[in-house]
Amino acid sequence: MNDLEFKALIVEEVGTNDFRRYVGLKKISELPKNDVIVKVLYSALNYKDALSARGHKGITRVYPHTPGVDAAGIVVETKSSKFKVGDQVVVTGYDLGMNTSGGFGQYISVPSEWVVPLPENLSLLESMVLGTAGFTVGLCIFAFNQRNIGPSSGKVLVTGSTGGVGSLAVAILSKLGYYVVASTGKLEMEDFLRSLGAKEVIHRSEVNDTSGKPLLPRKWIASIDNVGGNTLSTIIRSTDYDGVVASVGLVESEKLDITVYPFILRGVSLVGIDSAETKMEKRLLVWEKLSTEWKIPFDKLFREVSLTELNDEIDKILLGKQIGKVVVNLWE
Repeated sequence: MNDLEFKALIVEEVGTNDFRRYVGLKKISELPKNDVIVKVLYSALNYKDALSARGHKGITRVYPHTPGVDAAGIVVETKSSKFKVGDQVVVTGYDLGMNTSGGFGQYISVPSEWVVPLPENLSLLESMVLGTAGFTVGLCIFAFNQRNIGPSSGKVLVTGSTGGVGSLAVAILSKLGYYVVASTGKLEMEDFLRSLGAKEVIHRSEVNDTSGKPLLPRKWIASIDNVGGNTLSTIIRSTDYDGVVASVGLVESEKLDITVYPFILRGVSLVGIDSAETKMEKRLLVWEKLSTEWKIPFDKLFREVSLTELNDEIDKILLGKQIGKVVVNLWE
């Protein structure tokens, strides 16, 4: 099997800060020496993948490289007693697609400790409509539940609501009965967001206070923020007593300028969500929830593209133009 060639998106460094992307051939023998080899049927595009594909050395240190932090497929070779050939599995996070050849290739080789059996109620395609994005939303809901914030507690804000994490957050939270306020810079997508269950759709400028006030009028009890920067600062300062803000992204900025007042006067909790290194016990529990009581209709949430079409989609997500999820069919 070592000599088997397969297609993959390859990112190559051709000069200082100069990278090119193309679909090329790799060999199984070029993959890391791990105990499970998976034939990848589907992957999904995430912002982290786009950064790796752009040549972000904070994500991926060594090029040439194949990104893709998500992969779903079939075990074709295993040295682990946990799995057998033919098992359908999902791999998200850890080092996949960062410095380990990722899901934008038709095969991956990973440690068995990274591999999750495909939940009974999900297809491989559905698992990648969710992927890291849906798994991240699940972790946010866990954070809400740990602080006793349920559908009757108040409004929940979702920023970056037309993107992968955002659209899934709107859909899953709405299914669970939360009153969802969707923030977006694309008000032309209001009908799309309302079709996912959003009760209110606001422009992102409404979550970008520049007054410098340490506290703002209380507007929501919880938030899932994909943006960071001043948006995150505004959200925290606008959160109600004993509310929680889940921070999952930084497309605006990684910096946060804020006082301690929301934390010591309103009891607000800021929770960082790191999906990549979630312990397996919790990982399995989140996937079980996503495949059962948190499961949503997927038809409005994704577009399926081929490996050769992926390059254009990477450009779109880097420009902030992605709507919903992009699922990659590796064998189309």
